[in-house]
Amino acid sequence: MQHPLTSEHIERALDRVLLSVQKPGRYVGGEFNSVVKAWDEVDFHAVFAFPDIYDLGMSNLGWMILYGILNDQPDMFADRVFSPWSDMEAVMRAENIPLYGLESKQPIRNFDLLAISLPYEQLYTNVLNMFDLAGLPLHAKDRDESYPLVLAGGHATYNPEPMADFIDVFAIGEGEDIILDVSRTLQAMRGASRAAQLHALAQIEGIYVPRFYDVTYHADGTVAAVTANTSDAPPFVCKRIVPVLPPPFTRFLVPHVDTVHNRAPIEIMRGCTRGCRFCHAGMVTRPVRERTVEEVIAAAEEIVRNTGFEELGLLSLSSSDYTHVMELVKTIGEHFAGENLGVSLPSLRIESVSVDLMDALQDTRRSGFTFAPEAATERMRDIINKSVPDEQLLATAREVYSRGWLTIKLYFMIGHPSETLEDVQAIIDLAKAVLTEGYKIHGRKAKVNVGVSTFVPKPHTPFQWVSVDTLDQIHAKQNLLKKHLRGSGLHLKWNKPEETLLEAFLSRGDRRMGAVIQRAWELGTKFDGWQEHHDEIAWQRAFDETGLAMDFYTHRQRSTDEVFPWDHIDVAVKKKFLLEDYTMSLTGETRQDCRNQCFACGILPKFKELRMATPADAWQCPPVIPREKRRATVKL
Repeated sequence: MQHPLTSEHIERALDRVLLSVQKPGRYVGGEFNSVVKAWDEVDFHAVFAFPDIYDLGMSNLGWMILYGILNDQPDMFADRVFSPWSDMEAVMRAENIPLYGLESKQPIRNFDLLAISLPYEQLYTNVLNMFDLAGLPLHAKDRDESYPLVLAGGHATYNPEPMADFIDVFAIGEGEDIILDVSRTLQAMRGASRAAQLHALAQIEGIYVPRFYDVTYHADGTVAAVTANTSDAPPFVCKRIVPVLPPPFTRFLVPHVDTVHNRAPIEIMRGCTRGCRFCHAGMVTRPVRERTVEEVIAAAEEIVRNTGFEELGLLSLSSSDYTHVMELVKTIGEHFAGENLGVSLPSLRIESVSVDLMDALQDTRRSGFTFAPEAATERMRDIINKSVPDEQLLATAREVYSRGWLTIKLYFMIGHPSETLEDVQAIIDLAKAVLTEGYKIHGRKAKVNVGVSTFVPKPHTPFQWVSVDTLDQIHAKQNLLKKHLRGSGLHLKWNKPEETLLEAFLSRGDRRMGAVIQRAWELGTKFDGWQEHHDEIAWQRAFDETGLAMDFYTHRQRSTDEVFPWDHIDVAVKKKFLLEDYTMSLTGETRQDCRNQCFACGILPKFKELRMATPADAWQCPPVIPREKRRATVKL
């Protein structure tokens, strides 16, 4: 596509076409609290891209935090862009409208930095589609300094290799500090070659530049080594950790259309100490850092004042583990009494204190109470290190029903290591036992909703060595559930097995996966996370045409001495610790919460070093670089 690169062209074209697409509010910008700066009056322009539709992207807290940080800099401007839905894409291609920033209406091509959020792997083909709509070459090697530098971050980038062909640099770890380090470096090096920019960026902790690393393979297709090919690139890229959480973001943009989570989130705690062996987030976000009750209350006040949202989400990986959770919930109830402010508290443990917490929230709707046992037998819960006795789960269910809730939602995974059909049958038995507790209190009004996903062993977890269930195994387990989890009071939801395999090979792939991703996109795949858009035939064809085997990445058990494609990405949790934990799982040996005992995973020495160098009571952005010094090469 040849694009006229002017904002005026885009604005005129949008005036003509927006009424021809569904939900034109996705594409106009100008929401309450959005930031608009005169393009020519700032020195650096970034655009944050979320490679899915507006309705999903506007609920993502990650890019919003970074959007706020950059726009707080007087000499910088941060814009936003989302993947257009199919109807808008067709119009853009027909009318020659390039992908553009919502606030500025500037083509993406005109920005200095394109920062892409990748929270999950199913977004990869959407990234290529956005490049194409923006008129950017797909491959990083084909984009020189005249194009915006492409930065990607998020949980999916802890294995950056599948997207290494397309991304200039990856931000590994937490972004609050790294986004300004990258932006200031690029600002100071404007006019320098792309190679010089990349060499400077490679010196920033947490930045991974794929072209500075070479990958070799054994004859059997496994990775032999990933080695740096320049002295500027470290042999291991250490994740960036923010030792002191910055103040919560409070100037949320109020969306034009309904979004998937129509609420304002506040992160009350980052990290988790539970040690669930399947949980990628629990491993890579260590260590635990908490915000004070006073800081959360102050943020809630600002959010209510700044946005008008009627619901707050108190976010963390394990909200019940927040040290002052009961005090926080009671204080919010007292502070906002009479203001009709809803509060949600996800990720609760299966114990009576969680019911006390929900009671303290004074939620009169009592629509549903959610727990995630993940497995239905105590044996399986020991294997995954999420030990909850059956009687404790049933006792908690009785508490929930007795306090007025009519529906309990239970989330399980099938496909855990060593799982049998008897373990799957136990999901049925446990769901029915919970429903029986509800019948005792509410009669036939009681309900149990069961959500079942299929386990995918993720990088940097103790289960990274295990294989994914085959399609036949997944179908057999799902068919058993469908046959017996039916009837009055029971509702079952599951995901397509083919979608599980997509997630598996994308999350566990090596650098050769880039050719598969590109070919699948050329064959028409996009919005792979949407069930109605997933095209397993196109993905299989992409594998066949590139000479790779899907089974190699999905159903193959890894040997304990295998080099993983992501081993050069250091999340500060040692591979030796993960292997030890995996070995423990083979005999059902568990670890207790590591708040009570340190198991030397490797995170504490790194964190202590950071805390010694950081004021415990302050978080500050890096300073503005004086204009006269911005052209100098920076070493950070």
